[in-house]
Amino acid sequence: MKEKKPKNESWEWIKALLIAFGLAALIRVFLFTPIVVDGISMMPTLEDGDRMIVNKIGYTIGKPDRFDIVVFHAPEQKDYIKRIIGLPGDTVEYRDDILYINGEPLEEPYLNQYKESVADSPLTEDFTLEGKLNSEVVPKDHVFVLGDNRRKSKDSRHIGVVPIDEIIGSTKFVFWPLKDFGFVE
Repeated sequence: MKEKKPKNESWEWIKALLIAFGLAALIRVFLFTPIVVDGISMMPTLEDGDRMIVNKIGYTIGKPDRFDIVVFHAPEQKDYIKRIIGLPGDTVEYRDDILYINGEPLEEPYLNQYKESVADSPLTEDFTLEGKLNSEVVPKDHVFVLGDNRRKSKDSRHIGVVPIDEIIGSTKFVFWPLKDFGFVE
């Protein structure tokens, strides 16, 4: 009869931890990653310090949608978080605090609370895509993004359109602080 070797419990724990760390790294690199909102440009939807989960695989198998909240690499070697307003081929205009895409007015219900608090003047100044970018439409493979805090946001009005391949992923889930836990519009 063969004698069974006693398993080295320490080695088993080390293997289990290595596998766990390896899986966590793979998930973070390829699927999901946390991000901390830095600044007030997305208020009132997101607040400075909110911690969110970024879905990194969504745009590898799909395309961005209007009003998605996305994280992207900005020109300042920093990641920004903004909302997609214009898709490739769209005309974008703001007139009398109303968003027009391809000549049609669109509702932005996520701004209603903020518009009410600044009712004395428009939340978003009038502009056209041509006036901001010298282009009539959002170029192919790019998106036009705005922060929800239109008065205090450095977005496509200032940095230009964002190449889709610079988008890290979309986000809509706040996990910290607990009072804000859940999905955002």
